Amino acid sequence: MNPYVVPGLVLVVLVTVGIGAYGLRFARTTSDFLVASRSVSPSWNAAAISGEYLSAASFLGVAGLILRYGVDVLWYPVGFAAGYLALLLFVAAPLRRSGAFTLPDFCQVRLRSTTLRRLASVFVVFIGCLYLVPQLQGAGLTFTTVTGGSYVWGALLVGVVVTANVALGGMRAITFVQAFQYWLKLTALAVPVIFLVLQWQSDGRPSVTPPAGAVFPAATAVVIEQDAVVDGEPVQKGQELHYDQGDPVPTVSTVDAHFGTDWLLPGGDRSLFATYSLILATFLGTMGLPHVLVRFYTNPDGASARRTTLVVLALVGLFYLLPTLYGVLGRVYTPQLLMTGRTDAVVLTLPEAALGGGHLGRLLGALVTAGALAAFLSTSSGLLTSVAGVVFTDVLHAGRTGSVRDFRVATLLAAIVPVTLSLYVSGMDVSRVVGLAFAVAASSFCPLLVLGIWWRRLTDVGAAAGILIGGGAAMAAVLITVLGPPLSGWPAQLIGQPAAWTVPLAFLVMIVGSLLTGRRVPHDVGATMLRLHAPESLRI
Repeated sequence: MNPYVVPGLVLVVLVTVGIGAYGLRFARTTSDFLVASRSVSPSWNAAAISGEYLSAASFLGVAGLILRYGVDVLWYPVGFAAGYLALLLFVAAPLRRSGAFTLPDFCQVRLRSTTLRRLASVFVVFIGCLYLVPQLQGAGLTFTTVTGGSYVWGALLVGVVVTANVALGGMRAITFVQAFQYWLKLTALAVPVIFLVLQWQSDGRPSVTPPAGAVFPAATAVVIEQDAVVDGEPVQKGQELHYDQGDPVPTVSTVDAHFGTDWLLPGGDRSLFATYSLILATFLGTMGLPHVLVRFYTNPDGASARRTTLVVLALVGLFYLLPTLYGVLGRVYTPQLLMTGRTDAVVLTLPEAALGGGHLGRLLGALVTAGALAAFLSTSSGLLTSVAGVVFTDVLHAGRTGSVRDFRVATLLAAIVPVTLSLYVSGMDVSRVVGLAFAVAASSFCPLLVLGIWWRRLTDVGAAAGILIGGGAAMAAVLITVLGPPLSGWPAQLIGQPAAWTVPLAFLVMIVGSLLTGRRVPHDVGATMLRLHAPESLRI
């Protein structure tokens, strides 16, 4: 085992707890815990948003997808980053001017409906927990991979640290924590990649997709994860295969991956419909993620919210350049991952595989592992804060006059379910669950926010129907993909990538439902819309 990994992980946890304790000095009121008293500057808020947004799916998953599928999956980082452009154009400033603390608060302010508020609360808790479970699961799997320890201890470690930080310091404390963790994650990927590129240059720039096929860069032993056929020969689960340096990398029947020109060219076996559906889900899903939206309530005013979003676009775009390089270099130095299917581990294993088992390779391996832990901690903190805020205001009914003690109780209640679930789902497909969260968010809260901010004729009945039908359809589609039988043809495309039809469906149902119930438009809609769109300098 790498001797630098455990000290690195301990250091990240201690610094996280220390920064959280420092933030506790400034957290005194309920507003501090919910929205940091709306006093976070654009630069701090942008770093914090970037820190919580760049989750395990970004830190580990994007590199793994590129290693496996190549150019075809570059739409993932593009969509994840471009989602903030939609936020900047349509949502950021009006959402801040609404004066809301949470998404259900916005529903109450805009449409004056307690029923819609309760429905929004259910979706916030569902999406938050759905997104939080794979973060904790990823922490457990990373802990097992790099230390050989128990999966349970890894998941519990992140769960306890995050719950303590949020409960003790709320939004005020985790703002400092998440800002620090963004720069840690960026450093954890940027520093090793410099040495990796230099090593690739030193090795004579080996081709990523050589004409004769990928070869092993060194003698390698591969343990097959499940019964499979390897280059036409049946192999049993647990069997260890040995390959010498220069041996061709065989194909494994149970691992789906692209090779040769298929890896270099877009399209592949993905239809144009599926590509556009993926773009739509990632581009609009960001707009509907509760833990991202809640950070815009912390800005002093709408102009600050817009400036924050511009900085986030730059920070997130800079970060996503790095996982792409890890995925590309992984084709050269860690081709064995294409046999086991554990391509998400390329970021963790690449430094030692390319640079050797000396001090440099191990130190850089420990650094990227520390960055992975920061990814779990920062995203989990944001998710737990958003869910705890809804539990505080809509389950405990503490409201804006509730006490700090009530918020801490809400945090504990919000953490119990996802932490418990994470202990029993070690085999869950993380990328599919994260995709479900994006699809549900894009098909529920995105239409609600866009129409609620820009269309004065939206009604509570139309909004509720759109959330139920659009979000429910997306949820059903992805659950069928994950739990149902294999599909083929167009049904597989429609169900496997549902955003291209569930998002328009949600918009259509909201518009038609609102037109049919026009009498339910709030009587003060004019004043509300003026409040959302008028500059703060007018003091309306």
